[in-house]
Amino acid sequence: MSTIHLHQTTTLTPEQYIVGLTDFGPDRSKLFANSADEYLKVHQRGRMQADVTEGSGGIWEQLHYDWSDPHHVVLTTTDSNVWGGASGHTYTFTRRPDGATDIDVVVVRDGKNLKGRLLGLVLRTIGKGVLERAFLNSFKAIEPRNGAAKEEHAA
Repeated sequence: MSTIHLHQTTTLTPEQYIVGLTDFGPDRSKLFANSADEYLKVHQRGRMQADVTEGSGGIWEQLHYDWSDPHHVVLTTTDSNVWGGASGHTYTFTRRPDGATDIDVVVVRDGKNLKGRLLGLVLRTIGKGVLERAFLNSFKAIEPRNGAAKEEHAA
């Protein structure tokens, strides 16, 4: 099992980032590169929860999104061709006194088969940079939607 911790500081509010995170419309891949439009299927969407299948490059997962707590969003993997067990993503939002927001993400990848275990090993070693770039790119895509002119990024 691989657990990856990511951190960014942004001018976005938690609410603004959550709006982007839960935008399951066309062109989602422009916000989240690992969510190719041809994989995207919204099974159910409520006011604070959704069940969505997404993926790319032959890897897909069905995720249960829960954003009922505006400071803590949880994506739980409910089905996948490679991920199982404790897989998912947890976003924690902390407002700073200067108006910026710290966003911490914990990504858990628990391979349920040989392909998943190998991918988990790659993520633990050289793959973290790919996730970090994708996370950073989500800010670059969401910030202009909200008129956020400046970015602060911390590792």
